[in-house]
Amino acid sequence: MRGLSPEEQALWAKVTETIRPLSREPQPKAAALPAQAGPTPPAIDHKPKGVPPRSPRPLARPRPAIANTLDSHWDRRLRAGSVEPDRVVDLHGHNLDSAWDSIDRALERAAVNRERVLLLITGHARPGEPPVQRGRIRAAVHDWLAASRHRGEIAAVRAAHRRHGGGGSLYVILRR
Repeated sequence: MRGLSPEEQALWAKVTETIRPLSREPQPKAAALPAQAGPTPPAIDHKPKGVPPRSPRPLARPRPAIANTLDSHWDRRLRAGSVEPDRVVDLHGHNLDSAWDSIDRALERAAVNRERVLLLITGHARPGEPPVQRGRIRAAVHDWLAASRHRGEIAAVRAAHRRHGGGGSLYVILRR
């Protein structure tokens, strides 16, 4: 590990002068950085005496994305349009909040009723230069499904067949 050059030290000093601490406790002034990297000094505990140490929050495990766990038989049936959806959710006329609520309720009902295939009608994406205000639901639906509390119940998300809306619709296949 190399040390900082005098120019880099001067630049770093300017950067550190602009930083505001998050706490209101006064922070000790940092000494100039040494030219050569040496052993790191021990950390100084700035907490007042008598305050019990906080236990660190457990880190949230990263949530895996929706696993595409369909076999080739399912994919062939979906591409051919031979799968009939158990539930249809039409999101036309919704804003982002009500669309998310509709998707969440539909996933909940489908899980309770042991339904397997949902058809989400999101509408076709509108071409054009930004700021196009249409197609926001379509753009957000994959992220919503990946962040949903029902994510573990979703086996796959696929584009719908033309007879079910094509590019304006999605199949959401739930696990058994």
